[in-house]
Amino acid sequence: MIIRIVRMTFAPDAVDRFLDHFETVAPKIRQVEGCEHLELWRDTRYPNVCTTYSHWTSEDALDAYRHGDLFAAAWKKTKPLFAARPIAHSYTVAHDG
Repeated sequence: MIIRIVRMTFAPDAVDRFLDHFETVAPKIRQVEGCEHLELWRDTRYPNVCTTYSHWTSEDALDAYRHGDLFAAAWKKTKPLFAARPIAHSYTVAHDG
């Protein structure tokens, strides 16, 4: 399993547009083969910072999504809303319990 965390900083006046867009696209992302879980977090101190937290069956599944039409369309609407470059990390579980 791959855990993907992407921290995104938006222009303050663009956050609501992103949240509306995410609400529309999230159900579609959850249907992508290999996506096992998807959450959106919002920073309590900096409300223009949001983070996606997702689980993928494999790096290949994540890469297939990232190179697919759904990601391209979502990214096209999201990218202009950023105030800073997003920061993405992928993890595997090193120790459980």
